[in-house]
Amino acid sequence: MLSALRLLPVLALFGCASAAQPTRTAMSDATPPTGQPAELKIVLVIHGGAGVITREGLTPEIEAQYRAELTRALQTGYAAIQQGKPSLDAVEAAIRVMEDSPLFNAGKGAVLTHEGTAELDASIMDGATLRAGAVAGVKRIQNPIALARLVMEKSPHVMLTGDGAEAFATEQGVALVDPAYFILEKRRLQLKKMQDDEAAGGGHSSLGIEFQERGYSVPDERKWGTVGAVALDHDGHLAAGTSTGGMMNKRFGRVGDSPIIGAGTYADSLCGVSATGHGEFFIRAGVARDIAARMAYLHQSVGDAARDVVMGKLVQMHGDGGVIALDREGHAAMPFNTPGMYRGTIDADGHVTVGIFRE
Repeated sequence: MLSALRLLPVLALFGCASAAQPTRTAMSDATPPTGQPAELKIVLVIHGGAGVITREGLTPEIEAQYRAELTRALQTGYAAIQQGKPSLDAVEAAIRVMEDSPLFNAGKGAVLTHEGTAELDASIMDGATLRAGAVAGVKRIQNPIALARLVMEKSPHVMLTGDGAEAFATEQGVALVDPAYFILEKRRLQLKKMQDDEAAGGGHSSLGIEFQERGYSVPDERKWGTVGAVALDHDGHLAAGTSTGGMMNKRFGRVGDSPIIGAGTYADSLCGVSATGHGEFFIRAGVARDIAARMAYLHQSVGDAARDVVMGKLVQMHGDGGVIALDREGHAAMPFNTPGMYRGTIDADGHVTVGIFRE
């Protein structure tokens, strides 16, 4: 059924993506003319964070790793859709791949707090029922997106935090991991750089060179990484999810937009949205819900709604970041107002498209 439906063109200028070849590893910035032949509908869209991501800041080897991991996440989520599973399964499966990768700021690759620990947030939402689940500030959960789904399905609540969320996880049979699981050398170096710069009054260190020599991407404290996915299943139902380690060097139990329904994640019968960026602005703007509301009340397309929020409202607030959005017809939008955003789509025939820069 999915392959019989077609994807209408969406403005690529705003970060939107489509796939027409068996495998593609770039997203064109060309704007298709109105009325051109439609392409295959998108069934899964993902992101791995937006921010100051430049070609100069990624070695070819590291860029290839990101593209490979994005592709693997897309194919894993797509396998669930192919098997007739609901969109929730596809979202969870895709995000788990990125949570288990050290490349992204979620799960295994989470950034570190001021104290040198990892505090993880995640949320998931079922567009067909408006059910949602979220966790925040957890330190021993390998896959926070899976726990967020358990909160949605096995509790009367929407959000659980910290020790309480981990106690609930234990009740549900989720194994807790040693917090050391999340502590990576590259994150220790990033934290040290930020704290050294703070102590020096904002001066710059030589850590960028050190990162390149060790095969890491160059760190940038202005990058707020997150992972997310939005899926459309065979029944036409949408689901969305987001997972993050938050901000590097965060303090006082800070929580961003990723676990907040309506800010970092939202899904209903019209669209699904997952956001990535400076969470304080996304919370204040209610970004994910605003996109859905514009579609419902202003009858905007998913591309126009997402563009107006990310390139208009957020920019006016000086908020950095981007979103992925998918409507019930399979039209995808991925606008971002930062130099780059790790992102990708897969269509009904399994054609993969991934991108990082404004390609």
